[in-house]
Amino acid sequence: MTAEPIRAICRGCDAELSTVLLDLGDMPLVNEYPPLDSTADQARYPLKAWVCDACQLVQVTEIVSPEEIFSDYAYFSSYSESWLEHSKRFADWALKEYSLGPSSLVVEIASNDGYLLKEFMAAGIPVLGVEPAANIAKLANEAGIPTQNNFFGLAVAEDLIDTGHPADLVVANNVIAHVPDLQDFTAGLATVLKPGGVLSIEFPHLLNILEKRQFDTIYHEHFSYLSLHSLEPVLNAKGLEVFDVVQIPTHGGSLRVLAQRSDGPLRPAGPGLAEVRAAEKAGGLDRMETYSGYTQAVEGVLDGVRGFLARAKDEGKTVVGYGAAAKGTILLNSAGATPDQVAYVTDLNPHKQERFLPGTRIPIHSPDKIAETRPDYLLILVWNLKDEIMSQMAPIREWGGRFVLPIPQVEVLD
Repeated sequence: MTAEPIRAICRGCDAELSTVLLDLGDMPLVNEYPPLDSTADQARYPLKAWVCDACQLVQVTEIVSPEEIFSDYAYFSSYSESWLEHSKRFADWALKEYSLGPSSLVVEIASNDGYLLKEFMAAGIPVLGVEPAANIAKLANEAGIPTQNNFFGLAVAEDLIDTGHPADLVVANNVIAHVPDLQDFTAGLATVLKPGGVLSIEFPHLLNILEKRQFDTIYHEHFSYLSLHSLEPVLNAKGLEVFDVVQIPTHGGSLRVLAQRSDGPLRPAGPGLAEVRAAEKAGGLDRMETYSGYTQAVEGVLDGVRGFLARAKDEGKTVVGYGAAAKGTILLNSAGATPDQVAYVTDLNPHKQERFLPGTRIPIHSPDKIAETRPDYLLILVWNLKDEIMSQMAPIREWGGRFVLPIPQVEVLD
């Protein structure tokens, strides 16, 4: 971690940023997949994560606008079985925990293709999605899930209130990290939420990103890398009060932060709030020295990946990747992986197939190709879904194929 001249202002507390956590150099946009017949070099942009000396919010500066990243998007939540199961569990829990009924309204921010809202609709609960990607919002509406195509913020929230859409439950799961104007976004959340309503925010926990070396979670469309320690003051400043926190396994370990308006009837603090505060303090997230040495830790991971790929090539072994997701793009670009080291990557999402993984010229195919080519190693790039993938791809063992995990260190599984 190095101090550099002032470059930007913290999106959480407006302090000047001067300390770099990790510099990954120039990287492509992780959800921009060139077609296989393209020959042009893909645009790359600086990718540098800073940590705020004042509030310890880890963030990247806004190099690429959200409109460029999200207006036409290739990520569809419905292609992950484990994510759909997680969403159903969340809906079942929220319905029971907060006694939602036909007179309630659930508003989801960044609702994607409606994978979560349809669970509430099935229970007879009115819903409304707000989704920035026009292509995805269109599909959700065609599926009968009411969805506005908008980038959410205070102005959109005020319009929702003016048109009679105050929410009993606001769901902002895995979106807050994608927001460049964090203060405007949280003001919008406070505005659209009814007094007495509940706000649920899920995000990958910074504690795991640091301790488990999950550096491949850092990319341009993730503007912030959050802890309860850094998020709570931002919420408080907009009249929101955290009353509980749940630690969940998604994305390599996430937090579900539950908040309420401070001007409404208040729920008592749940046990998770004190537990996470204590865990973050023990992990040193409130101390700048904790953030030192992250670059060296990441280089250790990358040395392991480079070494594995070089050995496999020298031995004449075939390596293919599973999961053409952001994590894989950042990992393979950071390691300098080439098509002669990773023959191809597979993904269930047909919108990504028969394209290149961003920045690498490594082709993406359907998982069906694995049985056709019988590779020696299957590198699980979406390591947070390793159990789901290893179950789906269990037949590789029939020809002696082996699974490989890259994070937090290279592990070849027997």
